[in-house]
Amino acid sequence: MQRITPHLWYDKEAKDAATLYTSLFEDSSITYTTTLADTPSGDSEVVAFRLAGQEFMAISAGPLFKFNPSVSFTVACSSAGEVDRFWSRLSEGGAVMMELGAYPFSERFGWLADRFGLSWQIMSTGGMPIRQKITPAFLFVGDVCGKTEEAVRFWASVHKNGRVGKIQRYAAGEEPDKEGTVKHAEFTLDAQEFTAMDSAHAHQFSFNEAISLIVRCRNQAEIDYYWGRLSAVPEAEQCGWLKDRYGVSWQVAPTAMDRMLREGTKEQIARVTQAFLPMKKFDLAQLEAAYRGK
Repeated sequence: MQRITPHLWYDKEAKDAATLYTSLFEDSSITYTTTLADTPSGDSEVVAFRLAGQEFMAISAGPLFKFNPSVSFTVACSSAGEVDRFWSRLSEGGAVMMELGAYPFSERFGWLADRFGLSWQIMSTGGMPIRQKITPAFLFVGDVCGKTEEAVRFWASVHKNGRVGKIQRYAAGEEPDKEGTVKHAEFTLDAQEFTAMDSAHAHQFSFNEAISLIVRCRNQAEIDYYWGRLSAVPEAEQCGWLKDRYGVSWQVAPTAMDRMLREGTKEQIARVTQAFLPMKKFDLAQLEAAYRGK
């Protein structure tokens, strides 16, 4: 079971985006789609899909949140040609943030936002083994710039088998970044790889709900544990969503929710939806009862 699943919020384009992404990566498919009726955003389409064997979720739920580069997805490529192939498809109708070319850290690299606004860093590994094809990357800017190391160590302490790997730091003379802050950090949560970095440059964005991380829990005790450790902004708590002390959004949800949405009838999904909408932290027993019609 993949414990942590990236969740992407679209206005109306979740299915279109998932269709594009699954056409680009091997071992990819749309797992299921369903509709949550009568939510505050109206009827919202949920799409579960796999990219290179990794699980993702997306929702079309209105224009409340917009993607920005505070969270991007790094695609590890075995050759410059593979980089160019991904770049060609993902850049169509999008915007370039770092031009495709040679950089000190990669012989072929580029950073773009696709036509849906989602950010991708596409890079050649220079022949190094690829353990994970797509890696979520966090960019700490503004009020949280300088807190990358603290954040990754905190997340590693919360999640099972959390581990902080290699950390590269800014040196003197790399202003505006402060010497000793994080230039690039690698870390693992529940056997999944992530990266993060600080940036003191002027950025007009910050973490928001457009990209969140679903933590899949087997029982109420796990829901209570992750909710208690991660939630730091009570006013952001809603429908299983929370924000941590760094402004990153998480969804703490039971694995049973996937079964309900994937296998449930229209009536069962409607009952579950109406049950969870008033909740902050999920109550698994109440969700199961709603699913069964009790």
